[in-house]
Amino acid sequence: MSEQDVQILEREVCYQGFYRLEKLSLRHRLFSGAMGPVISRELFVRRNAVCVLPYNPQTDTLVFLEQFRIGALDNRTHPWLLEIVAGLIDEDEQPEQTAAREAQEEVGLEFTQLIPIMQYYPSPGGSDERVHLYLGLCSTEGVDGRVMGVAAESEDIRARVVSFAQAMHMLETGQIDNAPSIITLQWLAMNKASLQQQP
Repeated sequence: MSEQDVQILEREVCYQGFYRLEKLSLRHRLFSGAMGPVISRELFVRRNAVCVLPYNPQTDTLVFLEQFRIGALDNRTHPWLLEIVAGLIDEDEQPEQTAAREAQEEVGLEFTQLIPIMQYYPSPGGSDERVHLYLGLCSTEGVDGRVMGVAAESEDIRARVVSFAQAMHMLETGQIDNAPSIITLQWLAMNKASLQQQP
């Protein structure tokens, strides 16, 4: 991309809090080769994130985290979602460091290995966030029912250990309905056999 392809004419900060909302006026090149008309877009600006599915290949069990989510308040029978370990990457952190920190804060886990799955934009039509997905190999023993979280961040997180078969059933029945969990579970379904063969 160059200035010849995208021309930002105005960029205004509409809100600045934990997140930032910007309003942009811009033009971009069309597939015809011509420059398009001036358009207005709102951009939700937030730090990139890390999401990790904790998995024990020896017992074929996974750890999901149950917690209140404001985004699900108006669209579900209740706003407590089953998710995976997740957090925003601090300025001085690498994604792997964020994964280790969040696993400790949210559920008291230590990963023996982090396996990169992919990176993706969860909502590129209106947000610049990019998510780094991993599978985290770990022990799941004694984790089920553990309640943790950072009190200063108003976190109240309960761990649930489930078998891979249970997790796939929860996916099929819509009990697991957020993108990081869905993508990592589908990736695990395609790669589980080779992971279990590793020493």
